[in-house]
Amino acid sequence: MSRKKRLWLPDHFYHVVSRGNRRDPLFQDDRDFRAFFYNMKELSEKSPFEISSYCFMTNHYHLQIRSPEVQLSQIMSRLNKGYANYYNTRYNLCGHVFEKRFHAEPISNPYGNFVVSHYIHMNPVRANMVESPEDYPWSSYRYFQSSKLKASLKNIPFFTPKANLELFKGSRENYVTAFQALNDNRKVLDNPKNPNSRRKFYFTANIPYLANQREGAISDMQMKIGNHIYF
Repeated sequence: MSRKKRLWLPDHFYHVVSRGNRRDPLFQDDRDFRAFFYNMKELSEKSPFEISSYCFMTNHYHLQIRSPEVQLSQIMSRLNKGYANYYNTRYNLCGHVFEKRFHAEPISNPYGNFVVSHYIHMNPVRANMVESPEDYPWSSYRYFQSSKLKASLKNIPFFTPKANLELFKGSRENYVTAFQALNDNRKVLDNPKNPNSRRKFYFTANIPYLANQREGAISDMQMKIGNHIYF
């Protein structure tokens, strides 16, 4: 049975998740994290793509990625295949390193980009690996806080945080303020006694810069995308 083709929107960012086979570790030490990062950099030089947030966990990774020139499925296939070759060689293994097809969800607007970025950056905190997202070395959150952002970007040509700063007129400080406020709202939403705790989208009424954005985020995606390509 053939696989159902996915929607490819070249001008949209996607939230992509890829996991280790049987949820086994993908990264066993810092060398593995660095190898994956190097693999991304090498691939981006051959097939350009943009990443506005990322987080590499132990047995999976998250990307907020846009591929305007090459179909996203091709980018992901090359990325995972390149790392799988490295991983199997290093650990003297054979067979699949990654599980079934990667998950990819298109993001429809700037508010959605920000919420996905928040979700990605909070992964290590939710997994009780660190207390704050800035403490985790293998995510992009530190670049939104660091005063050395421009210098860092020279070494990461595919990293383009602009999409996540669009709501905030390019201000990293406003991004961090909204990020922290969203954390406070999540504490309320995640309370089991809160009848709204299972809602898919976060409340934004009390969050700076986001009060008027939520409606656009939950609108029907198909009403906005127009012509599209499947992959």
